[in-house]
Amino acid sequence: MRKPKPKTPSAVKATTVQLRLRPAQKAVLARAAELRQTSLSNFMLEHACEAAQQVLAEQVDIVMPPAEWEAFCKALDAPPRQIPALEKLLREASVFDGQGQAAR
Repeated sequence: MRKPKPKTPSAVKATTVQLRLRPAQKAVLARAAELRQTSLSNFMLEHACEAAQQVLAEQVDIVMPPAEWEAFCKALDAPPRQIPALEKLLREASVFDGQGQAAR
């Protein structure tokens, strides 16, 4: 019989976070975790980290040389280009406008 490998220091969880939830909130989270076939803790940790990464990504500064910055600003200030195929697409009705649906 093999002995389990000892956990490396990076694999050991070193801290905890406690949350107070309303029963309805916990039920929603537990159901979602069940659907993903994971534990409630893993589900919450995964999605909290994704949300945190999104918030952090929104705060990233874009740094570029002055010449590139000028070109960027010039492109933003320029009038829009005429793209006939795009204009045609936006003029025509689509399924999102209720066209093309089968009669009930």
